[in-house]
Amino acid sequence: MTETLIPSITLNDGTEMPAMGLGTWKLQGEEAITAVRSAIELGYRHFDTAVIYGNEEEVGRAIADAIAAGDVTRDELFITSKLWHDHHGEQLAQKSFQDSLSRVGMDYLDCYMVHWPWPKKGAFVETFEGLAKLQGLGQLQSIAVANFNAEQLSAIIAATGIAPVLNQVELHPGFSQAPLREFHATHKIVTEAWSPLAQGGALDHALVCSIAQQLGKTPSQVTLRWIYQLQASSVPKSASPARQAENMQIFDFELDDSQMQALTALDDAPGGGRLFADPDLYPGDD
Repeated sequence: MTETLIPSITLNDGTEMPAMGLGTWKLQGEEAITAVRSAIELGYRHFDTAVIYGNEEEVGRAIADAIAAGDVTRDELFITSKLWHDHHGEQLAQKSFQDSLSRVGMDYLDCYMVHWPWPKKGAFVETFEGLAKLQGLGQLQSIAVANFNAEQLSAIIAATGIAPVLNQVELHPGFSQAPLREFHATHKIVTEAWSPLAQGGALDHALVCSIAQQLGKTPSQVTLRWIYQLQASSVPKSASPARQAENMQIFDFELDDSQMQALTALDDAPGGGRLFADPDLYPGDD
């Protein structure tokens, strides 16, 4: 068994979570199983899936196989999944959680998220409340959200008295989410980056490549290190063991202040900004 090289973050409910996880969006079938197994062998202990990814069963099977092989124990792992739009509302949210738990084949999940707020539907507060009522029953450790803005976070905190442990949002060079990260810090909510490499776009950026060359690192390592030094978690996706290993080797160097500032300043450069759906609007009337 490989000893993990990934440090942990303490969440606002006292739970420890590895600061980097393996994202599994678009990983399907045997590819998903192989990717999770290789990541465990390399030292990953944090795995991120979702109902909409359609791979909860494969992620669960890979983890079960790794546990059976003695590669890891369940207690070492942090497993997250997320409910989709068609299960907003208290009862449907609780059903979605039980369905996810069944698909991954585990006794409990470490974290379950409301995947998108869907403001047009207007049920995200009730949905989060439904998950909050599952805590303390032995099957769900931490509750979280993804793609929420500060106003929506304030609404669920006001209604429940609970700040989600983290908010998983689009974050990459060119879109550092500075105002939202400041709000998160005030409420002890961890910022977690999805698409941290901008679907590969960050790997070809001239500034990222220049800093990587200066440090003798790769563009992905520089990007993921920048996110880590923003005090954020990340869940980069890769099916390649070599790339998985590369991505996790970011904890033995630091970016200096000028490098951090230059990367963050890409927010104001041409091409900066959000690349994916705006959660204030998505999915509209669907």
